[in-house]
Amino acid sequence: MRSLAEAPPRPLAGDNSILRRRRRELRIGAVVLVLLALLPLATRDVYAQNLIILTILFAGLAQAWNILGGYCGQISLGHALYFGIGGYVSTLLFVQAGIPPTLGMFVGGLVGGLTALLVGWPCFRLSGHYYAIATVVVGEIGYLLFLNWDFVGGASGVYVPFKADSLINLQFRISKLPWHYVALAFAAAAWLVAWVIEGSRWGYSWRAVKDDVTAARSLAVRVFPSKMAAAAISGFLTGVGGAVYAQYVGYIDPDSIMAGNMSILIALPAVLGGVGTLWGPLIGSAVLIPLSELSRSYLGGSGSGVDLMIYGALIVVVALARPQGLVSLLGVKSRSGGGNGGTA
Repeated sequence: MRSLAEAPPRPLAGDNSILRRRRRELRIGAVVLVLLALLPLATRDVYAQNLIILTILFAGLAQAWNILGGYCGQISLGHALYFGIGGYVSTLLFVQAGIPPTLGMFVGGLVGGLTALLVGWPCFRLSGHYYAIATVVVGEIGYLLFLNWDFVGGASGVYVPFKADSLINLQFRISKLPWHYVALAFAAAAWLVAWVIEGSRWGYSWRAVKDDVTAARSLAVRVFPSKMAAAAISGFLTGVGGAVYAQYVGYIDPDSIMAGNMSILIALPAVLGGVGTLWGPLIGSAVLIPLSELSRSYLGGSGSGVDLMIYGALIVVVALARPQGLVSLLGVKSRSGGGNGGTA
């Protein structure tokens, strides 16, 4: 008979519940992926397909922002810089060097991640609103630099030349269906990265930094490296998303890809859907992006700004009625504790 010292340790009940929850999230993610893959088959309307593609693409971008702003608590309002850099790097490599966008997007993502590290090095020494203001300033500097930089086309921008229908070049003239799966692959990759991080040691460290920096330091969490790691991953994914967007629209300029409103558009779906959650960015994007596109299409030309009023009113209503985001309607809460959210 074995002694108690020789007996294998029993798993904690809490560990089992966390493991079951994470497996359930992965199964739900697989089901959602299949449903989204089948979604464009239900319509042949080009406008509807375009709306679905943009919604899924911005769901991935919002998830990329959520890694830094939601899990790590660093509210960035300058993600358009990484988005634009990813788009410009991929496009210029394709136009000037003939490097296909399927490779160029990863280069753009790497440059976007490196830029996020360069921005984070001085800015992470700030906290709270000061950090958010600093990201706005850095984003505006990047916008003005590209606006006056002749090498990247300046204010005139860069057109993506069409060569031939090709997956490696991400060019599909006949159908929008391939673009749906390109955007879906990007969004699914961003979701999977967030899922892995959420259950990893990094994820717990980032949430500790978000909840209470002083307490995190007392628990031996390396605060500054944690922020830098979150920024690098977020910047990389945002750069890849910018490359996909640039290839999809076929033309980029600083106003369309690096302006401050793009940073807001990247962050808002996560904020409205629920920061620090896996499903918040997707739910927020499913509400905001169609509303933004439809209101601009049907009301934007009136000159009265009714589209912006409707858009803003929805944000105010949701923020007041559901401060934890739309995802709280499904009973999902942020993994953070403390003053920034409950535990799930």
